[in-house]
Amino acid sequence: MGIALHNIPDIRRFYGYEPAVCSKIDFFAVDYPPITTHCCASRITAENPDEGFKPTSGKINSVRFQSSGDCWGYFSVGLRGGIHEFADSQFGHIFAKGPNREAARKSLRFALMNLATGVEFKVRGI
Repeated sequence: MGIALHNIPDIRRFYGYEPAVCSKIDFFAVDYPPITTHCCASRITAENPDEGFKPTSGKINSVRFQSSGDCWGYFSVGLRGGIHEFADSQFGHIFAKGPNREAARKSLRFALMNLATGVEFKVRGI
């Protein structure tokens, strides 16, 4: 975008600088902030394992997923539940965070287990 990193408010905030000021930051001299949160992500795809995980098109009847404070998801499914035959097979992401990697992993696993039992979809050829 042509914006210097030291001018991006979120970067300034991350390094403990005032976000509204545009002074330069020497990223090699400043200490990296301690890591306090870990995040894990999972891609949700429509693929056929019997055909070498080839992308599959069709219709998703419903996706039930409830975000929480430590887990959230994004899904891109057409208004009528369709996944276009020429689209990428990925139609969603689920993210989970925790104070360490193991806690984030457990939250993600729990979310995926709930998604697997809450998803009612049958992918059919268009």
